[in-house]
Amino acid sequence: MEPSTLLLLTLLLGFLVLLVRRHPKARGRLPPGPRPLPFLGNLLQMDKGGLLNSFRQFQGKYGDVFTLHLGPKPVVMLYGTEAIREALVDQAEAFSGRTAIAVLKPIFMDYGVIFSNGERWKILRRFSLVTMRDFGMGKRSVEERIQEEAQCLVEELRKSQGAPLDPTFLFQCITANIICSIVFGERFDYRDGQFLRLLDLFYQITSLLSTLSSQMFEFFSGFLKYFPGTHVQVSKNLQEILEYIGHSVEKHRANLDPSNPRDFIDTYLLRMEKEKSNPHTEFHHRNLMITVLSLFFAGTETSSTTLRYGFLLLLKYPHVAEKVQKEIDQVIGSHRQPSLEDRHKMPYTEAVINEIQRFSDIIPAGVPHRVTRDTWFRGYLLPKDTEVYPILSSALHDPKYFKQPDTFNPDHFLDANGALKKNEAFMPFSIGKRICLGEGIARSELFLFFTTILQNFSVSSPMAPKDIDLSPKEDGFARVPPEYQICFLAR
Repeated sequence: MEPSTLLLLTLLLGFLVLLVRRHPKARGRLPPGPRPLPFLGNLLQMDKGGLLNSFRQFQGKYGDVFTLHLGPKPVVMLYGTEAIREALVDQAEAFSGRTAIAVLKPIFMDYGVIFSNGERWKILRRFSLVTMRDFGMGKRSVEERIQEEAQCLVEELRKSQGAPLDPTFLFQCITANIICSIVFGERFDYRDGQFLRLLDLFYQITSLLSTLSSQMFEFFSGFLKYFPGTHVQVSKNLQEILEYIGHSVEKHRANLDPSNPRDFIDTYLLRMEKEKSNPHTEFHHRNLMITVLSLFFAGTETSSTTLRYGFLLLLKYPHVAEKVQKEIDQVIGSHRQPSLEDRHKMPYTEAVINEIQRFSDIIPAGVPHRVTRDTWFRGYLLPKDTEVYPILSSALHDPKYFKQPDTFNPDHFLDANGALKKNEAFMPFSIGKRICLGEGIARSELFLFFTTILQNFSVSSPMAPKDIDLSPKEDGFARVPPEYQICFLAR
């Protein structure tokens, strides 16, 4: 045999051995699943009705824990309330790793509070929780900020004089202003051009993340990253937002008062200064930029999307809105603002908000996890770094916990006496160590914005309730509600 041929065969054999060693299934015993094709994985076995339909069908054949190959990449799927809880709660540390969504990875990498791992994630999460709490989370100050923003919204809605409008940008404005007041130390006027540009970029990103193109990129990012596609536009949008954040950070740095930090950015800059002599510190510029981006994006889009779906559901089921308004009139009346103290006296309103979150199901497959070490789970060995998808939709629509999982029904959260009841399957913010760190703010926003709007306005649609279509505009990483018109009629 020629030496060159022998060398080529040796290199090829070495490459194949390397691939096998890097392939998680070769080092472990993954759960069962459909047989993948080379490179394509299980793509051709996916249901044309979408990923969730595919997951449901595979669960019926392989059980609550199964393996799918998203392109060449094996991913373990957790389906149903029990499987998700066993992993994310009972084995919380092992399942606390995070994998970046492929479209976002070029920007986020392993930085910031959402997609980082190990000590970096623990340090940034701890800092973010404490700092956000200091600037409002869990205190009356955040309640007051939401109440003030709700009144600004009421004044804006009065100007419409009951004419039909698309509520998208208004709901974005109010949720964005809450997180902006904590992170940037300011709120923005609803007609501020720069502010509206940022919100439009966020809306575009959410929509693009949920397209078929982005789903294909998740499967084949190693190949598709060299070609044009939605991933290019997402990166471009994120870069523009980062430029704004960078300018804001420089303004904060220029007039920073160490004795009086005004917001999250100030507090982070002070920590950076304190640890500047530590070569291993996680408090550096890149983590600041990506953490602020993460908080700004997540704090705006999830709550505003829930509000949009929520009011669409109230248009579809006007009797629900009427019952909420009756409870508002009985508990709050019309002469004072709703407060968080009202929540425990308003079980029906709370049940409606919970049911809106459950039914709208805005992050159906959850945010991808990965195991931090070789992990035994239900008799299977998941090698370190195996990707795991907790299918939150399978819990939120779990027939063991919800009698009519595909029907909008606030009674899912009420007991026989009309009191609010807990439900183990209710996990719209996920569960475990990676639960959304803005959950407290989001819950407060949803209650105060819903009650303030319905205290001051009745809502109606230009079309009959029976003709309102609840089907999402996009249904991928996120469920994007359809565009619609709504009338806010002063009460």
